[in-house]
Amino acid sequence: MRAIEFEKYGGPEVLRLVAAEVPEPGPGQVSVDVAWAGVNFADLKARSDGYRVTSLPHRPGLEVSGHVRAVGEGVTALRVGQEVAGFLQGGGYAEVVVAEAAAVFALPDGVDLRTAATLPTVLPTAHALIHEVGRLRAGETVLVQGAAGGIGTAVVQLARAAGAGAVYGVTSSKAKAEYARAHGYDDVFPADSFGEDVRRATGGRGVDLVLDPVGGDTLRRGLDALATFGRLVSFGNASGAAPWQTGQADLAVRGLAVGGFSVLNLAATAPDALRDLTGRALRAVVDGTVALPVTAEFPLRDAAEAHRLVDSRTSTGKLVLRVA
Repeated sequence: MRAIEFEKYGGPEVLRLVAAEVPEPGPGQVSVDVAWAGVNFADLKARSDGYRVTSLPHRPGLEVSGHVRAVGEGVTALRVGQEVAGFLQGGGYAEVVVAEAAAVFALPDGVDLRTAATLPTVLPTAHALIHEVGRLRAGETVLVQGAAGGIGTAVVQLARAAGAGAVYGVTSSKAKAEYARAHGYDDVFPADSFGEDVRRATGGRGVDLVLDPVGGDTLRRGLDALATFGRLVSFGNASGAAPWQTGQADLAVRGLAVGGFSVLNLAATAPDALRDLTGRALRAVVDGTVALPVTAEFPLRDAAEAHRLVDSRTSTGKLVLRVA
């Protein structure tokens, strides 16, 4: 089979197409003939910085869709030939993957394989940010960093469905701001002035919920943009800054709360919770609450081009690799 790997860290040019052995599922696992693979920022961090890479060569890819190829011992909920989407800890850029059966989901009616490849990481994350961790209530206001990305596109739709009073975004360019507004944001602010913009938009009050995948100084400024009793949820550290810390002195003055979420950590530590979360999130696609646009697709052999597009910081929505 064909797969994409890298054997040293660096730019997109380190990705190479290789011939590999077809993997077989072990107990509690399934193998999947991959049709589509999602491209995520974590894939780029793995390639450039070794994020969650345990050894080299490494095969990136956290989410796939396709058909069940084989089932391992003890797997009864899935069958050969079934259309599925799956979450992986890596290895998705390949024609065949092996995944834990608990992280593979039969596709509901109305969800095609191309769309399904965009869902395993983005949709549970977006759902958790709005509901399980962010606990958004009707009428509250939200500020979303990275509003034009895949998670940002899903979050605004879920926030609207939950009755948000207003949803504001932050992007790095005017083109991304236009994309975010077209997908439901009330207003979109530039990264260098979002704190002042939030105060102006809310009459000095601040927002009730801030969602931040950037970290570093951006996260600190997001805390300052909160209203009294506001919540901030950190779900990434795209800035690469040193781990951010806060405490009683920062939070108690206005009764603030800080939470965190990582779909990768949840999959590793609480797979049953991830499965329940994903089931709830998928219902939002089936009932039409959320639609995730695929804004670019590349054949598997051109995975480096997909990475270059994301590295350019001009991409919006969700990118996928066409594998089958």
